[in-house]
Amino acid sequence: MMKLTRRDTFKLGAGAVALAVGATYGQFAQTAMAAANDEVDKLIMEFSGGKTPETGKVSLEAPEIAENGNTVPVGVSVESEMTADNYVQSVMILATGNPRPGVATFHFSPLSGEAVASTRMRLAKTQNVIAVARMSDGSVFMDTKEVKVTIGGCGG
Repeated sequence: MMKLTRRDTFKLGAGAVALAVGATYGQFAQTAMAAANDEVDKLIMEFSGGKTPETGKVSLEAPEIAENGNTVPVGVSVESEMTADNYVQSVMILATGNPRPGVATFHFSPLSGEAVASTRMRLAKTQNVIAVARMSDGSVFMDTKEVKVTIGGCGG
């Protein structure tokens, strides 16, 4: 029969707590990720009027690696004639890993001449940035880029 010391009992208890916390955190992380994806999908569906965005026409410019997640430059342009019959109405930019994924929405008219916009955003971690464009004829287009955010400029 093995005799447990007070130290052994403490180690076993600490190990059990660590295992329980790790399992709970893993479930929490999966739940949080699923909730974030659901919110992004919901925002896209609301913006698009329930239509599934197609690829093409939208060109999203974002750095592949952002050394400073506090100020990440992002640009978007949409191919369009920008005439009264055919123009870009709005472009929405989303960051899938941010607590509030909706970053910016730009509105255009035929008088805009071209559908081009840029901004800077804060990204807390490596994530996808999405640009969704709604056209005057109701069609919707999308482009996605992954932006890797380094911690302290050292990669990661």
